[in-house]
Amino acid sequence: MKQNKTYSPESKFKQLAIIGWRETIALPELGINRIKAKIDTGARSSALHTFHVEEFRRDGKQMLRFQVHPYQRNSKQTVTTEAELLEYRQIRNSGGHAQLRPVVVTTVQLGDQQWQIELTLTNRDVMGFRMLLGRQAIRHHFLVDPGKSFLQSYHHPEK
Repeated sequence: MKQNKTYSPESKFKQLAIIGWRETIALPELGINRIKAKIDTGARSSALHTFHVEEFRRDGKQMLRFQVHPYQRNSKQTVTTEAELLEYRQIRNSGGHAQLRPVVVTTVQLGDQQWQIELTLTNRDVMGFRMLLGRQAIRHHFLVDPGKSFLQSYHHPEK
């Protein structure tokens, strides 16, 4: 008797590590050693809280210089950094309003994995997290357990 091969989603995902709904990540190319991020599978794109964003040209490339407060409720620690501008993109914020945001490509590190993500820059000052890691960034890298936190990272109390 011939046996039909059926697709098993479990076999595809067995090699993926599990992360919680919040994790501590790093953005090494931006000089951010750690930032607490909310893992948001409802958001397509990732977002970083930035301010004083200015556009300039260097060697024929459109660049952005911006500042980041990597720790929630701490406006004393500031990282000033630069990245090449990929494009401007219309993004729907959590309130459903469209915003035109700059997008950069950078490396993210979570646990022992590093990979490139697209990151939108926006003001998240009133939001609970300075960083949002959306589903495009975690696709093919992790599965999410929404009932757990810091499964692939250590939670350092913010200064």
